Amino acid sequence: MQYSLTAPSRLQGTIKLPASKSISNRALIIYALTGGSVMPDNLSDCDDTEVIVRALQENPYEIDIMAAGTAMRFMTAYLATREGEEHVLTGTERMRHRPIRVLVDALRLLGADIEYVNDEGFPPLRIRGRRLEGGLLEVPGNISSQFISALLLIGPVLRDGLTLRLTGDVISRPYIDLTLWTMREFGADADWEDFETISVAAKPYEARPYLIENDWSAASYWYEMMALSKDEQDEIRLEGLMDGSKQGDSSVRYIFSLLGVKTHFDTTAPGVPTTVTLRHSGRCVPRLEYDFVNSPDLAQTFIVCCAMMGIPFHFRGLSTLKIKETDRIEAMKTEMRKLGFVLHDVDGKELYWDGERCEPSVEQGIDTYEDHRIALSFAPAAFRQPGLCIRQPQVVSKSYPHFWEDLEKVGFRVES
Repeated sequence: MQYSLTAPSRLQGTIKLPASKSISNRALIIYALTGGSVMPDNLSDCDDTEVIVRALQENPYEIDIMAAGTAMRFMTAYLATREGEEHVLTGTERMRHRPIRVLVDALRLLGADIEYVNDEGFPPLRIRGRRLEGGLLEVPGNISSQFISALLLIGPVLRDGLTLRLTGDVISRPYIDLTLWTMREFGADADWEDFETISVAAKPYEARPYLIENDWSAASYWYEMMALSKDEQDEIRLEGLMDGSKQGDSSVRYIFSLLGVKTHFDTTAPGVPTTVTLRHSGRCVPRLEYDFVNSPDLAQTFIVCCAMMGIPFHFRGLSTLKIKETDRIEAMKTEMRKLGFVLHDVDGKELYWDGERCEPSVEQGIDTYEDHRIALSFAPAAFRQPGLCIRQPQVVSKSYPHFWEDLEKVGFRVES
């Protein structure tokens, strides 16, 4: 399947964004650790969240989390604490080639009983739950923040709590802060002791009603559309976002201000979801350099957007992109070449475009590599490339299931 996209001449409309996948998945693990009495409100309906909901409700022996990386990491830690239970945790072919050794080794040091079913260091995993001791644990700070978050989330139920010391450079720190903030929302005693050490007390979570805010990552694609649209009167309203959000990707509003998009909040009351209005500011930088070490999921959005606007860029902090749903560094180089842009990488950690062009082959369509963020980040390029084709467009269900319907609401023509 593929979709051919034609953008509207004017970008106008109001969009209710999906709930935050990141907060939903964290809140669900905490919900389960409290005994599962009060389900969070406004849960994301994306694939990554639904696989966790299904696993918690059905509790099967074999749990297939499909392509949900967050679910694999979080459920590994959660199942390790389920005293007296045994499970096999598996996923898609790609998931079975995504490394998980660092997390498994850390959990084993805490006393977890986990073994590899097939290849050493990769899912599937056989997990026999038991009461874990906790205590002091050292892990590299430059691993995926999902590994670190998985350990933190189970900290309150460990016999001795958890002291987590992160060695070396710490990447994706906002995602760690989001985990700690969500934990504290449920009564956990968890915080940074210093720049490299996190302490989680052996204090159980408290079951409570909880409303999940909407997703700043999903908002990023609407910011991209606004940057690429050309009518100065264009205006998009995004519902359910929060000023002062702990979501790391809320930084998108500041970065896009450099690309000519201004943000207005209907209210700035703390902790209250509101509507955000996007408009053109008329001001744009001639070149963009940015370190995405704290928000790597935004990188693809800005790669496509800057190139389509003719703005040279150099983006750093991209090392984790190689172990996502696909090797996003190579995928972006390949797919941007179809649009006529020659990107270069530096040691798989940086990407830059200095204006070099090539003969486009856009008629081939954009391949999505089973990666939702490729489909989501390339779709707005239809404002500059009418008739742009996205192959396997259904991959957006991983994080933004209603994306194509939302495009049609604002006047996109989406044709199979």
